[in-house]
Amino acid sequence: MSQFFQVHPENPQARLIKQAVEIIKAGGLVIYPTDSSYALGCQLGDKSAIERIRRLRQLDDKHNFTLMCCDLSQLGLFAKVDTGAFRALKAHTPGPYTFILNATREVPRLILHPKRRTIGLRVPKHPIAQALLEELGEPLMSVSLILPGESVPMSDPYEMRQTLERQVDLIIDGGMGGISASTVINLTGDEPEVVRVGCGDPSPFGVEV
Repeated sequence: MSQFFQVHPENPQARLIKQAVEIIKAGGLVIYPTDSSYALGCQLGDKSAIERIRRLRQLDDKHNFTLMCCDLSQLGLFAKVDTGAFRALKAHTPGPYTFILNATREVPRLILHPKRRTIGLRVPKHPIAQALLEELGEPLMSVSLILPGESVPMSDPYEMRQTLERQVDLIIDGGMGGISASTVINLTGDEPEVVRVGCGDPSPFGVEV
């Protein structure tokens, strides 16, 4: 049975954030809110937790995990960022965008795309996500909370509790979530490429909405 924490969406209770991070560090899977939708997260490089996420979401080894980072300096440890990419990141983080970049050696191999050595990175704007990342002190490995056969993320924490309480270790209830995932931008080429249009405005990257 999972734990269920009701956390204030604007002023997260430090005591609950601390407990949540202890669960993550002990190998737990956590459902938490971001500025796009709810996400499923675990500690960076935790092989058994990653396998649990793959089973729950029915993902193959080609699915890109996202590293949720608390700020750009942390992001820079895990991705190769040139001047053009840095400008794009600085202008659009924190926010509901995932950026695909070439990974550094700090990124565990088991979460990299097997052929491309790329990784998705995000700096979320949501106060709960930010509080978790600051307390954790490292990125949180994450995927959107979209169940097999569904096209949109789960948004109701009570429904998550009913459906997933035996498959995760903690559900953080920060209120109703969004039903659109982040906008994904590939920054590994000469020009930014919009891979998926989500709740982040893609027009700065040349895609008309």
